[in-house]
Amino acid sequence: MSSQKSEVKAYILIVTAMGKETEVVEFLRKIGGVKEANAVYGEYDVVAELENKDLQGLNKIIAEVRRNPSILRTVTLIVM
Repeated sequence: MSSQKSEVKAYILIVTAMGKETEVVEFLRKIGGVKEANAVYGEYDVVAELENKDLQGLNKIIAEVRRNPSILRTVTLIVM
C-alpha cells in the first residue's frame, strides 16, 4: 500500500479593501502555515496557499487570516 501525505492544503481567495492588496500579502506571509501569498488581478485581490498537518490546525490559520480588517471577503478551497 502506498503512503499518503498527511498534510491538509487549502487555497484562500481574498477580496481586500481598495489599495490594501500589498499590505494583506505582507500580513499573510508572516502567518505560520501560509506557504505562499500573492496579489492577483481579477475578481479576487489575493490568493494564498495554506498547509497544516490537520484540518483543526488549518481552521486556526483561516481564522487568523480572516481577522485582518483589510480583508472584506474570503472563499476557502480545501484540496481533496
